[in-house]
Formats: sequence, structure tokens, C-alpha cells
Amino acid sequence: MRITTWNVNGIRAIIKKDFDISIEKINPDILCLQETKAQDNEVEKALNHYKNQYHLYIDSAEKKGYSGTTILTKTEPETISKDIDDPEFNKEGRILTAEYPDFFLVNVYTPNAGQQLKRLDFKERWNELFQQHLEALHKKKPVIACGDFNVAHHAIDLKNPKSNYNKTAGYTQVEIDGMDSLLNAGFVDVFRKLHPDEVAYTYWGYRFNARARNAGWRIDYFIVSPEIMKHIKNITIHNEIMGSDHCPVSLDVIF
Repeated sequence: MRITTWNVNGIRAIIKKDFDISIEKINPDILCLQETKAQDNEVEKALNHYKNQYHLYIDSAEKKGYSGTTILTKTEPETISKDIDDPEFNKEGRILTAEYPDFFLVNVYTPNAGQQLKRLDFKERWNELFQQHLEALHKKKPVIACGDFNVAHHAIDLKNPKSNYNKTAGYTQVEIDGMDSLLNAGFVDVFRKLHPDEVAYTYWGYRFNARARNAGWRIDYFIVSPEIMKHIKNITIHNEIMGSDHCPVSLDVIF
């Protein structure tokens, strides 16, 4: 089984940028999308040609053109839910949880701390609730969480750590502590576990020719219960695939 995560930075935009060719190349069994920036009917329209191949589940934000997550899955889940345990956070379309026989799959688009870190407190609270959500699921069966976590965990995970530390959203101590807490609770960052010393990025800003210079950040993750690790065959960062300011990441697992 191949599970792929991709922040598409607008489903209606990326569908015009060889999206179908990229998905055909990756060939995921489950595709988790973030930042679709569209309402339910707009996502359905953009992905209508996949309906014979995938089941489609959507969590759109109340605010139009903002946030949003989607799961396309060849195997119908046993259950699907959209919420995290706080109504304040359920308006932004940030989480989809699908239950399969052997695991829970959580597709997440973690809030950005924002310019001047205006949403850092909001994100800190989200991180706490998200961890509680994963821990509650893990009591039932193993968890695979994937998506845009909007944090570079260590200095190796971004090009310019010194100039960004505690100044730029995605690399503040509060956000780092949030990822530390998640991993200290027993969950595993798959890519860093399998590739402890490899420099690899999943996001490049559109300014200053960042992608061509590979001035990037690794902020898209697969975070899993430790029991999942024995089932993992491979993890791939598809940094050659364009269309968004993020690239897809795929996890190959065998159950």
C-alpha cells in the first residue's frame, strides 16, 4: 500500500499543472491532500474524474478559499471523521481521520503560526489537542498521521536555521516543543528515523528562486505509532514533482 501526502496549495490551481500526470506517476492507494482552498462542491468538481478509482472525503473550511483537507482512497474506510475535540478548531477544515482494519490514518493541515507569529498561541493549542487526538486513537489501533505539520523540527530540516529561529513561523521553540512532545509520547518521524543525517526538504517558498536554490524546509511528515515501523518498506520525498510550493511524500507499507 502506498500512502501519499501533498499540500497542493489550491486544488483548482494545481489541477491545471500536470496534477493528473503526477498522481499517475506516484500511483497512491491513498492520497491525502492539504490546503485545497475550496469548498466541498469545488473539490468534488476538480477531482470528479477520479470518482471511479477513489472514494473521496472532504473537510473544507467555512472560510472560502482557505485551508481544507481531502482524502482519496481506493479502499473504503470503516469510518471517517472530520473533527478534533474542540469546536474552535473545527471551522478550518484541517483534519480527516479514516479508520482501516489495521490502522487509523490522520490527514492533517496544521495551522501556520502566521506573520509576526500572530497565531502562535492558536497553533500551540492545536498541537496539544492534536496530540491528544492521536493518543486516543492509538489506544484503539496504530496510527499513521501525515500532512503539512508547518514545523521544521531540527536545524537539518531547513536551509537557514539561525536566521529563522524564533523569528519565522515554522521554526520557533514553541513549535519545536510541540513536535518534541509528540515524539516523546512515542510517535515516530518516519523519514528522520530512516534517514537520520539526510538533508531533504518538502517546501520551498515562491520568493527568491528558493526551489532552484534548494532553500527549503522539511515540514511535511509521516508520524506513526511505533508498531507501524515494522510494516514500512520505504518513504520517498518526490522533490522532482512540481505544481505546488510543496512536493508530495509517499509511504510504502505492507500489512
